[in-house]
Amino acid sequence: MKRHEILGQLNGLQGMMVELIQSTPEKDCYTSFHSDIPPLAWLLGRAVYTEIYWLREILQGDNDLSKRVEHLFAKGVKVNQKLIKQLPPQEHLLNWALELQENNLILLANPGQLPDHPLLKNEHIPLRILQEYALRYEQLIAQLNQRAMQQMVPYQVIKELKPSAPSREFVEMHGGHYRIGAKKNPQAMDNELPAQVVELSSYRIHKNPVSNAEWLAFMQADGYANQALWSDEGWQWLQQTRVTHPAYWKQDIMRRWFTIGLNGSSDLIPEDAVCGISQYEANAYANWVSAQATEEDKELMGAVVQHEYQWESCTRTNNIRRNQQVREWCSNEFHPYTGYIQPQNREAQSDFAGDKQVIRGSSMHSSRVLQRASYRYAADASMRSLFTGTRLVFPPSDMPWH
Repeated sequence: MKRHEILGQLNGLQGMMVELIQSTPEKDCYTSFHSDIPPLAWLLGRAVYTEIYWLREILQGDNDLSKRVEHLFAKGVKVNQKLIKQLPPQEHLLNWALELQENNLILLANPGQLPDHPLLKNEHIPLRILQEYALRYEQLIAQLNQRAMQQMVPYQVIKELKPSAPSREFVEMHGGHYRIGAKKNPQAMDNELPAQVVELSSYRIHKNPVSNAEWLAFMQADGYANQALWSDEGWQWLQQTRVTHPAYWKQDIMRRWFTIGLNGSSDLIPEDAVCGISQYEANAYANWVSAQATEEDKELMGAVVQHEYQWESCTRTNNIRRNQQVREWCSNEFHPYTGYIQPQNREAQSDFAGDKQVIRGSSMHSSRVLQRASYRYAADASMRSLFTGTRLVFPPSDMPWH
């Protein structure tokens, strides 16, 4: 991507974030409407901090600006009520952000004003800043969605969502060696490196993510009440949260399901990907689908949530449909690839600690810079706020080559 293209996208994201915060009451900018997501004010501050960290502290050796706010916005800080109370007021935050954004765009638009540095090769730092903004913008939209959920107005469904049986549209993937990871891509994060080849057994994978209509069938079959479908951790989470439906679903007075977004309430479209589920729910759904198989009809037997290598290999070969409605839960933990080398710079390091799970793909709110086959996102298995759905895989069909 050329520098002017990067700056165009960056300027657009900056403007949209600022505009959304300007149009939101100050109190709401400092409120977490969902514990998974930091408040709007912090998300903007974090994005601006990334600019001054890379452009001023790393490239120019001047850490005056970044050190002042490092305790608020640096990678790894714990965003809690104590920290939120330390954030500047809305007007001050916006003025600070707008001034720095303008100055930093001027720096990036005039390469001669920046020192010659290896991290500017192939636009590495501009791309890293752009991706930070893209991620924070998507989280900002998710936070506003949660706000809309709590401020909903009465809605009456026009066309009721009907359940449908699990999909039988599969793609056959032959066993073999497949590439994963980024190769010669300046956008790549450290967790996408190094590119390598993995060996996969044959499998079938759904062409599309699980749909709203399919998920409703799971709900109506008491999927949320059947302990046998859930892992021990998932069942414990379910008992604590009392979840009974996806995060963005609500019912009208006739108990018909609809969804809520930034633009208000709307009917659920049957074929659209279900949005707002945790990995626990995804695994329970897969177990339910597998239980639908019979000795006479084994097509759904052995259903499981996809592994991220399966998702990426199918995406690279254009064998599955990426509808870009939801990010997709995978079945595996977030881990470093074989041969991983940790960057020296703390802001470039991925956190592989804990038991984070992998999410792949992109949502309707993901910027283009994040829409690549190798991009990886990590979250707790309980996370259901960042426009997440899932896709299932199955054992191979009984074909001679299998």
